[in-house]
Amino acid sequence: MSAFDQSGYQVRLEWGVEGLARLAPAHVVVLVDVLGDLDDALVDAAVAAAPGGVVLRGGLVNASAVATACLTIQHERADRTSVAIVAAGDGGRLAAEDLLGAGAVVAALSERGTDHTSPEAAVACEAFVGLRRAVVHMVAASGSGRRLAEQGRADEVTAASRLDAEGDVPRWDGRAWVVDG
Repeated sequence: MSAFDQSGYQVRLEWGVEGLARLAPAHVVVLVDVLGDLDDALVDAAVAAAPGGVVLRGGLVNASAVATACLTIQHERADRTSVAIVAAGDGGRLAAEDLLGAGAVVAALSERGTDHTSPEAAVACEAFVGLRRAVVHMVAASGSGRRLAEQGRADEVTAASRLDAEGDVPRWDGRAWVVDG
């Protein structure tokens, strides 16, 4: 066991493929990439890290729905369910928008009573809670947000910043992201 696996915590957080490899396997893996398309390598790593095969996509727009889905999975399992939240980052660098998105998911889990979080997850949660009122601005002002705005895609940045604007939770079915319903 590595000192970085966070296995003693129900809610865990790491960055990218390398970070996911350091985490202990989890019942559910939530991938967060607020302004980008998830890298296939990260999706593959998430599948390997979730022996039960539950890989969800989360972020600012669906943080509450993701937390509810995690609790539903826990209820169905009738046992404590570990959740590994993986912030994608941007080309190997910390991405502010992904930190906020991951923090929003941790905060939503905590609001629902799932609060045995690793220090890494707790820090992301508090970053989100402290900046909650400034999330739209912070995402737009991030490097990734500015890059997309320069490409004429500022509307995508704004849409990705809207907290709980969506109730759907994409789940990886082994081939593609699907939404139950």
